[in-house]
Amino acid sequence: MMTPTVSDFVHVHVPPAAASRAARTVLLLHGTGGTERDLLDLGARIAPGARLLGVRGQVTEAGMPRVFRRLSEGVFDEADVVRRAGDLAAFVRWAAATYDFDVGQVVALGYSNGANIAAAIMLLHPEVLAGGILLRTMVPLEPAVLPALGGAPVLLLEGTLDPIVPRANAERLAAMLGAAGAAVTLQWEAAGHGLTQGDLDAARTFFAGTEFTSAARQP
Repeated sequence: MMTPTVSDFVHVHVPPAAASRAARTVLLLHGTGGTERDLLDLGARIAPGARLLGVRGQVTEAGMPRVFRRLSEGVFDEADVVRRAGDLAAFVRWAAATYDFDVGQVVALGYSNGANIAAAIMLLHPEVLAGGILLRTMVPLEPAVLPALGGAPVLLLEGTLDPIVPRANAERLAAMLGAAGAAVTLQWEAAGHGLTQGDLDAARTFFAGTEFTSAARQP
């Protein structure tokens, strides 16, 4: 069987409101059971006018799309995390060339499984993402060496009542990204694993008030 190429990712591309190569691109990464279109409305509300790039995960679990494999609830297949993060980083570079946008202006918007892979991309391929808004995320893997994230802005939105993401785990991810040099904001909502209006408002405010610029960061 042939190895899939980056162009094989099922995805949807929505151009920015104003045609500009320098416009921000929001990489939309869905949770378990989602598709490339799941976060389009959320992305448009958080980042009005931005270019949107929704991607479908290439793993399935009980017939549901996922971005990477897990061994059980909260226990991830780290080798697969590494592989899928690399595949998605390559896809972003391919998409930047195909749709003519600046790879240095890509901001991840991920939910759950998608937020976890966004964190993994930042830890393993820091040159690809200028920052991220990560909703209900946890530690995806323990990298051997932390990258230099150079102040990349990252918002972690977690739920105090979330039965899936332990508070200590979310705090450990925030500390890990901070140790790598990211400018991390960890915010807690009185919610479970599902998203709330508070998440939307916080994410929209963060996106509007943050400058995302990526230097040539290296792991």
